[in-house]
Amino acid sequence: MPATIRDIKNRTGLSLATISKYLNGGNVLPKNKKLIEEAIEELHYEVNEIARGLVTNQSKLIGVMVYDIESFFSGSILHYISYEMRKRGYGVLICDSYNNEEVEKQNLKFLLNKKVDGILMLPVNLSGAFVRPAREASVPVVLIDRSFTDDEYDFVGIDNRMAAFRAVSRLIENHHRKIAVITSDVEYTGMARLEGYRSAMYQAGLPAPEKYQRLGRHSFELGYVSMKQLLALDDPPTGVFLGNYETTLGGIMAVNELGLSWPEDISIIGFDDLIVSKVVRPKIWMAVQPMGEICSKAVEILMSSIEEKKEQITPVKVHFGALIREGSSIRDMEET
Repeated sequence: MPATIRDIKNRTGLSLATISKYLNGGNVLPKNKKLIEEAIEELHYEVNEIARGLVTNQSKLIGVMVYDIESFFSGSILHYISYEMRKRGYGVLICDSYNNEEVEKQNLKFLLNKKVDGILMLPVNLSGAFVRPAREASVPVVLIDRSFTDDEYDFVGIDNRMAAFRAVSRLIENHHRKIAVITSDVEYTGMARLEGYRSAMYQAGLPAPEKYQRLGRHSFELGYVSMKQLLALDDPPTGVFLGNYETTLGGIMAVNELGLSWPEDISIIGFDDLIVSKVVRPKIWMAVQPMGEICSKAVEILMSSIEEKKEQITPVKVHFGALIREGSSIRDMEET
């Protein structure tokens, strides 16, 4: 039969009030804390989290909504978040939105019904209107990687426009003049990275023709199909900026299938160095996000909101810089 709080009382000689205060996160005398913890270990006592939640009005659960759990990027984010929350004694409820705005709305309702203490979100929607029920319920929300275009919430990510600007500038510095981009024009990050590409080309006085701009939703298929289309042009680009990890993988696969190589036939710079640099040679130039730091900061902001039990008047916006990691996939066109 499972041990109860009364068994702890009998073992320690302490009052039920003192034991209950400790179990619900309150402060007790160090000597009493030691007695209680020893009794819990000896009796194999397990805290009834549901009952404790009724007392503390906290479920010790965090909801995490990702746009697509199949994405390598989402999986890596979930890894870091789970690690950070486990350190704090929290459980995680994960919801996959399948890149579907309606499913995302349903996921939010699900998490609110589960009485989560807060929500970390990699959203699909560009509009934040669907998140308002969380705000009305005083459930803090922190956005990771992607923000909204019409509503303000706490956010942690990178400066996507600057990351793309610097990546494309690396090609320009190596005397490339015909530079293409494969990225999203329907997702927050892709739209910002497309802006960075166009800005870099404009500042360098270079054309950015539509035929060199291959746009859609970030995916392996977008990278694969678009790279083949670019390389089949009568006047193909000499360099390509790939807008996220999946498009980078797709682009690499297309170059391989065509029997071409980088940087001899095409120069490439990709995004998010998750696995590809460990298995692909020559090594690809990459714009790299500090994913561990992003997740740690997002959790820190969320926990602060939960513990203070009040919403920030001005949402917190944290933008990390992206590292441009050196590789061997860019050829200097002046040397040819």
